[in-house]
Amino acid sequence: MRSDVTHFQCEIKDRIATVRLDRPDRKNPLTFESYAELRDWFRDLVYADDVDVVIFGSNGGNFSSGGDVHDIIGPLTRMNMKELLRFTRMTGDLVKAIVNCGKPVIAAVDGVCVGAGAIIAMASDLRLATAEAKTAFLFTRVGLAGCDMGACAILPRIIGQTRAAELLYTGRAMSAEEGERWGFYNRLVTGETLEGEALKLAQKIQAGPNFAHMMTKTMLAQEWAMSIEQAIEAEAQAQAICMQTGDFERAYNAFVAKERPVFEGD
Repeated sequence: MRSDVTHFQCEIKDRIATVRLDRPDRKNPLTFESYAELRDWFRDLVYADDVDVVIFGSNGGNFSSGGDVHDIIGPLTRMNMKELLRFTRMTGDLVKAIVNCGKPVIAAVDGVCVGAGAIIAMASDLRLATAEAKTAFLFTRVGLAGCDMGACAILPRIIGQTRAAELLYTGRAMSAEEGERWGFYNRLVTGETLEGEALKLAQKIQAGPNFAHMMTKTMLAQEWAMSIEQAIEAEAQAQAICMQTGDFERAYNAFVAKERPVFEGD
């Protein structure tokens, strides 16, 4: 998987990729270019054999301030409908790419996490945050609808319909404590330990059966649109596939030998 990116930071080490936006002086806003490059990078991740887990980290004490006011919001006011739809589809494609990348994604959130930044955290599988994290889906505050980049579909599934509606109608910031209590954040950590705790979580996941993790992520996304009967059948097929893997046999042999299994992802 390539790490020679232009519009964000990317480091790959021990099969864990850490990405973060790279404009800390402006609280890491997104630009047209960083949107597109992140979308393409997560799309390519589906086919990468050298990355098992992704950490989407903060930079300079902040996660992301969303779309850049000068580089994105201003130009959008001068676009026609066709151009605007091309842009909104591109931003939505970033969410699709994160959801469908086949690897668990951990958001490590510090400070400002608003607009499209909040969406990236929402689209991640797991979220850690500091007490200083302020998360806002502030689209209504710039005259837009709260239904942006899948927020009306995904956010209610995480924190519930009523709480999601409040955040999407008002655009107010959700505190870190609220986020943890409502289930948006898995847990809160200190700013000093955020990166280390995210890495420990990533290492714990990476040490597991990574083909099976891919299947779990796939089912978590696909079963949203299934009936209970369809979901049970889909999981039966997915689990039967996993039972054909070497990791399943390794786990059995380790159990018999009273040893800890060493998974190889095949």
